This record gives sequence, C-alpha cells and structure tokens, in this order.
Amino acid sequence: MSASGTALGVPDTAALPTTTAPSTYLSQPPALTEWAASDASLRFGLMSPGWPLDTATLDATTTAVGESPSILLWYKDFEQPPPIAELDSAHARGAVSLLTWEPWKWGGGVDQPAFRSDRIAAGDYDAHISEWGTALAAWGKPVMLRYGHEMNGNWYPWADGVNDNTPGDYVAAYRHVHDLVEAAGATNVEWVWSPNIPDWGFPTIDGLYPGDGYVDIVALDGYNWGTTATWSTWTAPDALFGEGLRQLRALAPEKPILIAETASTDVGGSKVEWIRQLIDYLSAQPDVIGVVWFNQSKELDWRIESSGASTAAFRGALSGRLDD
Repeated sequence: MSASGTALGVPDTAALPTTTAPSTYLSQPPALTEWAASDASLRFGLMSPGWPLDTATLDATTTAVGESPSILLWYKDFEQPPPIAELDSAHARGAVSLLTWEPWKWGGGVDQPAFRSDRIAAGDYDAHISEWGTALAAWGKPVMLRYGHEMNGNWYPWADGVNDNTPGDYVAAYRHVHDLVEAAGATNVEWVWSPNIPDWGFPTIDGLYPGDGYVDIVALDGYNWGTTATWSTWTAPDALFGEGLRQLRALAPEKPILIAETASTDVGGSKVEWIRQLIDYLSAQPDVIGVVWFNQSKELDWRIESSGASTAAFRGALSGRLDD
C-alpha cells in the first residue's frame, strides 16, 4: 500500500500538513539489524500521513500512544530526488526511516511501460539510481530501503505478470538497483524485501526473493479488512500473518523479520482486541523485530486514533510488551 489516494496510492503532497520544527528525541538511532542482535522488545513503527516532516502529527500520535516510534515508514516514487530533508527529520526524532522506493510514477496506474522491470534492469534509470545511492552514502546514517514492496500482488507495475513483466524480471531489477546503490558506497542502507501476505491466486514468494546477499531484513504487509468487502472476513493477527511468517522463515531463516505495514478496521469485530492480540502475538516471535502501523484513514479508517478505546488499547499494548 502507498500512503494515500487509492489502493494504487497517489500521495497528495500538496495536501500535506504544514511542517514544524522537529522535536528533539533520541540521538543516533541504531541500524535495525543491530536491534535484531539484541534482546530489545518488539519495536514500534508508524506510517503517519504527513511523513517525517509533519512533526506536529507525529508528536500528537506519540503523546496518544505514550511512545515515540522507532521506525517511520514513508514513500517516494522514481521521479523524485533523494529525500534528505525527510531523512533528517526522522533521524532528529531518533527514528530509522523505512523508505519505500516505488519504481513508477505516482498516478500512472499499473500499466506503465517506461517502468517495466526489464527497463530498470537494462539501465534506463541508472543515473537516477546512482544519484540516490551517492546521496544516501553521503547522508551516512542508517536507513532501511524497501524497494518495490508487495511484488507478489497485481496492483503495482513492478510485479511479475503485470505491465508486461515476465517471471524473474522483478528479481533482476531489484538486484540491479541494489548493486548500483551499493557501488555508490551506501553501506548505511539496509535492504528490506517486503511481500504482501500470501494469498490464493497470487504468485508465491519463493520465486520473487532476490537472495540472501541482496536482503538484510525480510518483511510482510497485511491488513485486517474485517467484513468491509464481500471478499474479506474478520481475521485475527495470528491467522493474518502466520502462513507468511512460516514462508519467510523457510525462505530466509537467518534474516530478521519486520511487519512493514499493518492495521485493522473496526467493522466486523473488536479493533481493541485485535490491537492487543497483534502486539502479544508479534512480541512472542523472537525473530520479529518490529511492527509498523499504517496510521491513516484511507480505504478504511486504519488509524490508531479511530476511537478513544482503540487509542487506549494501543497505548496499553505497547506499555505491556515492555513489561513482559
């Protein structure tokens, strides 16, 4: 999922809230893989609709849940320059950026021939990719780069099977992008490979994995849509993520795992209980190092603050996991 707009999201940058001066939080956030090697508890991450520059909204959510997020998720497409201001703002809060780099033009839909994976692998965007690599290397602090997420679906133009991509094209493009960024000296980048939860009728993830040498963290996206659609049912966190976690562990048993996007509706069940179950379930998984909540009213009202009870449940769940 992208941050706003439709399911093929087009973030409306003109509608972003006015920014304020960043607050001072922790300094020098560690690389996420350093957390994986420690005995730290499950890390709390957030996708806030104004992204790292909207410090007022981030401050409000931090106050509401009683904890500043360790991870900030946000997005850029392939037509934007290196986002140093956003990286600086996240870093000033003591958070590591989970920067989702989407190889397409926002608003262009699934069929975008210019962004076919074979065009990326063939070098059409080498100058742009290298520019990003050089800028990230110069920035120098830890950043998680999530290239072409949810590649096992059919809603983004980088997925095999759409936009004239053929099997293997995604992996080839991913490796090419990785190699160019690495060649630019960006050793501070941690590479996050992030499929959607496995679903019937979509490609299996084993054919989409770039290989251990190209991935630092494996991740999953998954949402509880409740009973909001004819195809959806209320799904508890263990049922939502269980099979995906099993497949990630089989595919990359040595890699730390991140839940890179998740949220729940309150239609069809108790969102309050779902939040409690989510934090309890993931906290019990020693290889799951963080969970990122998609905190926006988009297709549905995914927000933590969708109700006072939901906010209280999230605050209590975060507090409780630190006491375990």
